[in-house]
Amino acid sequence: MALHSEGSNNDYLFKIVLLGDSGVGKSNLLARFARNEFYSNSKSTIGVEFQTQKMEVNGKEIKAQIWDTAGQERFRAVTSAYYRGAVGALVVYDVSRRQTFDSVGRWLNELHTHCDMNVITILVGNKSDLKDAREVSTTDGKSLAETQSLFFIETSALDSSNVNAAFQTIVKEIYNILCKKVIQSQELKKEPSIGSKKTVVLDPKHDANTQERKEEPPKKAGCCSY
Repeated sequence: MALHSEGSNNDYLFKIVLLGDSGVGKSNLLARFARNEFYSNSKSTIGVEFQTQKMEVNGKEIKAQIWDTAGQERFRAVTSAYYRGAVGALVVYDVSRRQTFDSVGRWLNELHTHCDMNVITILVGNKSDLKDAREVSTTDGKSLAETQSLFFIETSALDSSNVNAAFQTIVKEIYNILCKKVIQSQELKKEPSIGSKKTVVLDPKHDANTQERKEEPPKKAGCCSY
């Protein structure tokens, strides 16, 4: 897992990818988070788009670079290159379309094929405002998240429910992992401190002492649910 500091303007740059079937609302989640906008007639993303958003965590300025990947099958080969360097992922399904929930396992497999197994991942049940059309219960979402050791949250890009919380959660968790790994690096290799504003590259493949990301149970399903 590689995490980089960006220089004087931003302490860290985190690349995060949005995954999920076409039409689950990935682009609107990003639009709501980055610009507080919602497009009722938004078209499917073609290829890859990305937005950046600045956040502050524990006094550090973090630039989240969020990549919105196309959910259509025909773009799969095009988007695979954009997984490289990702340290976080939001796997999104539509609570009103069971088929998109059933596809989560495939998206997780693809994520782990192209990214470090330790990438921080949150399962997002979007369109929670469609209460009468719901086909996936909150319990089902929580259960899958627990099985896969993922964070879990339900959101609505339409009414903004939990959108900021979803992105803030993943950025904070990435930062917390970074802090732990830098401390380990300082103890074992005398690596630069977290405040040095130098690029920090942490590769568990070359660090026999690196522990798995989820030593302890994650903030399990429901921890971020409202």
